[in-house]
Amino acid sequence: METPSDITQLLMAWSEGSETALEKLVPLVEAELHRLARRYLKGERPGHTLQTTALVNEAYLRLIDWKNVRWQNRAHFLGVSAKLMRHILVDHARRNRGKNAAGSIHVSFEGTASVEREEDLVALDDALNDLAAMDPRKSQIIELRFFGGLTVPETAEVLKISPRTVKREWSVAQAWLYCALHGEQQDEA
Repeated sequence: METPSDITQLLMAWSEGSETALEKLVPLVEAELHRLARRYLKGERPGHTLQTTALVNEAYLRLIDWKNVRWQNRAHFLGVSAKLMRHILVDHARRNRGKNAAGSIHVSFEGTASVEREEDLVALDDALNDLAAMDPRKSQIIELRFFGGLTVPETAEVLKISPRTVKREWSVAQAWLYCALHGEQQDEA
């Protein structure tokens, strides 16, 4: 079984143009993308039209085009993958959302991250963009944990901060997003 450092070495070799590294990396990257996609889609409502394999394929196609990226490590790859999956999921939600976006918003950050409707995902994305304007790191933490399914230690590794800071900022960001999604006044994250 490959270790995170093996994946890091392959990512770095691929960044330097090694086709052999890419051949060894593809199954590992696919496994990581499937893990992230399953984690996120597990919380989706029944009947969601985007399946795990379709999300993985779309993310993989976007990642493979990044030929000149200087991958730092596995954590950097996971962070970029989480951002790509967020954009894919939100684009899908925007295309498929119902005509009536009214009603309460249902987003859960507990256990398996989930949204109940496409409108909820779009509202979450809009709120995350607002949060990013005020506090980019808190927005990244939500993105990595919610969309990417990263653990606290993985998120800490990606952002080069302590796990304790991730936990603290995760809690603050969740509270800020709750207020933003439910129309309550908040000033700063």
